[in-house]
Amino acid sequence: MMKLREGNAPWRGLDTSEYNLKHSSLEDNQSCEVVIIGGGMSGAITSYVLSKQGTDTILLEQEEIGSGSSSANTGLLQYMNDDMLTQLIQTFGEQKGVGFYKLCENAVERLSQIASNLSFDAEFRRRSSLYYASDEKDAGKIRTEFDNLSRHGFQVEYWDRDRIKSFFPFSKSAALYTPRDAEVNPYKMVQTLIFDAVKQGLKVYEHSGVEHVDYSENGVTVKTKSGSVKAKTIIWAAGYAAQEWKPDRLANLDSTYAIMTQPVEDLSSWYERALVWETKRPYLYMRTTLDNRIVVGGLDEPLTDKGLSQEKITKNGQTLLKKVQDLFPTLGNLSISHAWAGVFGTSKDGAPMIGRHPEYPHSYFIEGYGGNGTVYSMIAADLLAEAVTGKEPDVLNWFSFTRPLKTNVSASS
Repeated sequence: MMKLREGNAPWRGLDTSEYNLKHSSLEDNQSCEVVIIGGGMSGAITSYVLSKQGTDTILLEQEEIGSGSSSANTGLLQYMNDDMLTQLIQTFGEQKGVGFYKLCENAVERLSQIASNLSFDAEFRRRSSLYYASDEKDAGKIRTEFDNLSRHGFQVEYWDRDRIKSFFPFSKSAALYTPRDAEVNPYKMVQTLIFDAVKQGLKVYEHSGVEHVDYSENGVTVKTKSGSVKAKTIIWAAGYAAQEWKPDRLANLDSTYAIMTQPVEDLSSWYERALVWETKRPYLYMRTTLDNRIVVGGLDEPLTDKGLSQEKITKNGQTLLKKVQDLFPTLGNLSISHAWAGVFGTSKDGAPMIGRHPEYPHSYFIEGYGGNGTVYSMIAADLLAEAVTGKEPDVLNWFSFTRPLKTNVSASS
């Protein structure tokens, strides 16, 4: 089984006893309308949305809720993507490129609305973002991207060097400033989504990994070690682990690294506690937390057969620490409290994979691969909530597993 994370991720150590979230394993035979496989972020959001609309739903998790990639998630929520809008327009055309960015923008708003109504605080907070040119040569890309974003009605400001220096303790040639992005504690978000979904009728079974699926004319029967679920529809929300048994031609798997610092005494030089990231690939990104820590991630590299290494976590953790200290010298000496690595999936054309798969009847898949995985999960949840009622949205075709592979090499170079 693929190991999705390694090291000392911060989120799972939090006290979640207030949720009373112990779920039994499946020990009998049950039936429902929709069975969801996977209790990470995509499974949690989809379970919440489906149960909210009254769909009879069961969720099966092979380990514990939120124990996979969600524990390695750094919790940045943005409408801008790993691929700029400019690049997506060149790859997919204006209608799909802009439409995809609009879906991401709406998904951040949806997540905000949902978080505000959850039973517990998932530490969801609205934040601005600063996306800066890593090198002088990227300043032109920033300007072009600003022109495209503003032309299509997105909230964005172009900042030149003087404006950046007036708000931050570093100098860059150009940047995009976007309001109304967000940050979240991903583990708390998953747990409280599941908590509220259970109140809405969801049934959850942990330690209930799928051992076999029978596909029939009218639906599926999912068999676990000690029970089974018969359903009309199955939604696979297995994250990056899906690539072990269903490798997709559009998917790439990398290793990614992150650290969290000890609390910082004074963050006043960090304007609005904005999310900060850059044009270089692989990119550096960072955010703050409610208790004055800094989360820094990046240094992505292809995943090797050796998997995730503690030695690389230690080495890359120090590199990440130096990068944030170079950008924010006013913060003084910083020290690491947590350092970890995770498997990170991307798609070759910059769009997630959501929808049906020709080899699996009565099935939908959510593979929100890319830096905006939580945002993509929100998009998928809303689209599939409509699809399971028999009204498949046309926009699902944008994310088809069988779509032609289109890339724009010049835009990403």
